[in-house]
Amino acid sequence: VQLQASGGGLVQPGGSLRLSCAASGFTSDYYAIGWFRQAPGRSREWVSCLSRADDNSYYADSVKGRFTMSRGSIKDTADLQMKSVDFEDTAVYYCAAHHGFCSGYLAEEHWGYWGQGTLVTVSS
Repeated sequence: VQLQASGGGLVQPGGSLRLSCAASGFTSDYYAIGWFRQAPGRSREWVSCLSRADDNSYYADSVKGRFTMSRGSIKDTADLQMKSVDFEDTAVYYCAAHHGFCSGYLAEEHWGYWGQGTLVTVSS
C-alpha cells in the first residue's frame, strides 16, 4: 500500500485549501484514510478520518465545522477540504490509512500506512 499526499501550500487566514490523499494497493474499500498534522515544535495530532466503505467521517474538535473529508473525484483518493483556516492550522499534514473502519480518534500506532507530509502554511 502506498499513500501520496498533495495540495499543501500557502493560504491566508480565513481562506480555503484542499488536500488530497491517493491510496494504491488496497484490494477492497474496507479501509480508512485519515489525516494527521504536526505543527512546528509540537507533537503530531490526529485531524480526521474517513471510512471508504461507508463514507462516514470524523473530526478532531479543533477542526470540526471547518474541515471536511470526502471521497475524491479521482478513484481511490480522499480529500480534506479546509475552510476558515487560521494560524493554528499551519503544520505538515500527513495522510495515513489502516484496514477496517474509522470511528473517530485512533492513535498513530494503529495506522499501518503513511504518506509523506505536505506543508500547509497559513500566513497573511
